[in-house]
Amino acid sequence: MKTSLIPAVAITSRTRAVAALAAAGVAWGTSVPLSKAALGWLPPAWLVVARFALAAAVLLAAVDRPSLRAALRGPIIAWGAAGLGGSVLIQNAGLSQTSVTHAALLIGAGPVLVAVIAAAWPRNVARPVAWAGFAISLGGVAVVAEGHGGGATGAGDALVLVSVLIASSLTVAQGRLLKGQNPAAVTAVQFLGAAIAALPVAALTEGLPPAPPAGGASVVAVLAVVGLAAVGTLAPFTLFAFGQRQVTAEVAGAFLNLEPLVGAMVGVAVFGDPAGPRLFAGGAAILGGIVMSSLPALRHTRLVAVG
Repeated sequence: MKTSLIPAVAITSRTRAVAALAAAGVAWGTSVPLSKAALGWLPPAWLVVARFALAAAVLLAAVDRPSLRAALRGPIIAWGAAGLGGSVLIQNAGLSQTSVTHAALLIGAGPVLVAVIAAAWPRNVARPVAWAGFAISLGGVAVVAEGHGGGATGAGDALVLVSVLIASSLTVAQGRLLKGQNPAAVTAVQFLGAAIAALPVAALTEGLPPAPPAGGASVVAVLAVVGLAAVGTLAPFTLFAFGQRQVTAEVAGAFLNLEPLVGAMVGVAVFGDPAGPRLFAGGAAILGGIVMSSLPALRHTRLVAVG
């Protein structure tokens, strides 16, 4: 029997992609808590503008001009405006009406929605074990959504789920947008599209942005906005775009489940969100479904022996 191995370069590339996706999932876990803190200063639409404008400014300065010119395409800008700006705007509106822990765990529906959309759009159908995992995760989401308290409301939870649906559509579309493109350049253009799209919404619905609150709350709010732009936006979106070039949407979507785990832990530890039996049961179901849905996809990418 003769064994054929993927070249070392391909193995290194895949390993880096997985590491980038995992790091993105963890970094995204900070976005919900940081957004909750930042909403103490900026209303939802202005927070979208600030978050993506700051991140875009850094990335636009770092990416080379030819790559930026190549990425300045209508579909990339449009997906940035709707997929990033639109989803985060709705998420912020929902977050202002629900708890950090609820929002973080409800984001666990993302990989399920990615798989469903991928099956209907590019027709990449997940394996049966993965679909079982998706169903378990959705059951956990339902358990979490039914248990309110700690500032959580049904309306807020519903808005968060709508934002997840939009973001999941972007994840599936992203595979095509990244073909032949510099991931950092694509991300920079999408950030710019998100900030530009949110600006008129903010101006028309919220007026001028308010000044930071007085006292110690001002320092916390400003640091939250800066942290959201850097740790919750610039780092994860760029890392995710880099990693997604090497894997399918289904595999990339599995790493999104790190976000609700990190976000929920921060919500309980920092914001004092209630952590009763319902939350633990729903969270366990979400995470159990994550394992079932992601392992088959990841195993499919391993080295194989051929005769």
